[in-house]
Amino acid sequence: MSKEKVDVTGISVPLGEDYPEIRESVRRICKDFPGEYWRDLDARSAYPDAFVKALTDAGYLSVLIPEVYGGAGLPLRAASVILEEIHASGCSAGACHAQMYTMGTLLRHGSAEQKQRFLPDIASGKLRLQAFGVTEPTTGSDTTQIKTRADLVRDPGGDYYVVNGQKVWTSRALYSDLMMLLVRTTAADQVARKTEGLSVLLVDLRDARGNGLEIRPIKAMVNHNTTEIFMDNMLVPAANRIGEEGKGFRYILDGMNAERIIAASEAIGDTRWFIRKASNYATERIVFGRPIGQNQGIQFPIARAYTELAAAEMMVRKATALFAAGQPCGEDANIAKLLSTEAAWHAAEACLQTHGGFGFASEYDVERKWREVRVMQVAPISTNLILAYVAEHVLGLPRSY
Repeated sequence: MSKEKVDVTGISVPLGEDYPEIRESVRRICKDFPGEYWRDLDARSAYPDAFVKALTDAGYLSVLIPEVYGGAGLPLRAASVILEEIHASGCSAGACHAQMYTMGTLLRHGSAEQKQRFLPDIASGKLRLQAFGVTEPTTGSDTTQIKTRADLVRDPGGDYYVVNGQKVWTSRALYSDLMMLLVRTTAADQVARKTEGLSVLLVDLRDARGNGLEIRPIKAMVNHNTTEIFMDNMLVPAANRIGEEGKGFRYILDGMNAERIIAASEAIGDTRWFIRKASNYATERIVFGRPIGQNQGIQFPIARAYTELAAAEMMVRKATALFAAGQPCGEDANIAKLLSTEAAWHAAEACLQTHGGFGFASEYDVERKWREVRVMQVAPISTNLILAYVAEHVLGLPRSY
């Protein structure tokens, strides 16, 4: 029923613990950042600079960047493994994962000059590309209706865009040097299709802040260092536009599919952490003279979460393989994101319930991770929007929005 024409010839999906050296290396790094580290950051709403630096120094934030630009040139599956292990270790990649999924837009649609100008410094850690400005207060998930406007000005000294508008839930903008920004370059009432007239600009936040750009932090349930952004006659060189003007919506879809696969990979890691945490506690906790894990009321939710994990992981692997092969993967990326985040949420609930009152105590880290996976039901795309996508684009049902 799917409208996507996918050629699976020659595509294989690995089983077992692939990339074992990378997995073990990431686990070693994460051991230096235990629960105390994340609880302290949580209390201060602080950014995990030391953790991000450790990952950068190890080369793990540049795995998708080609070797010619100083990266590792590995496929998305390698990034998926890195993020899975980070979350399975009890850490959080929310502070740095955007650098992986924004690569899809820059790598596939950026010019040779743009790649040479930005990628080596991103790979080395000199530049951080962590901010992705898409969502707006009045449009939410309806990306085609964004109102942030960029008007092109022709100038002998170099063409530039004048940008006016507002973005919200733009995480890490205060800790990023560059921001991928989606803008409207042609008014919505002047295009034949609502996906037209959108463009992608790569904004140098170092120059823009205080010069037409204001960033305000948003205090939220989870410490994702998220912000709202106000642009008032902000200037961006036309040389920083990625690809053709008006084709930006198609360009960011590469980033969005990668983002969903990456979020799914993190959820797989979180599910593993919750299942391990719950199983260990249920085995050790003695109530009424027996381990609570002996009770089926404790066993069954944990066991069910494990079965959901097994199914979700296969979809993540499939979506990643299709993405790496350059095949359409919207259906698989969306389903992988839904199944994995549902598994993570159910595992989180089982883990919290298993711990009882202690699950609410910060020192156990359960409540912190519980909050983190709850967000995944809403972002980077809500569960309901995924179901609407499957209904329309896979099953051929009438469009619901």
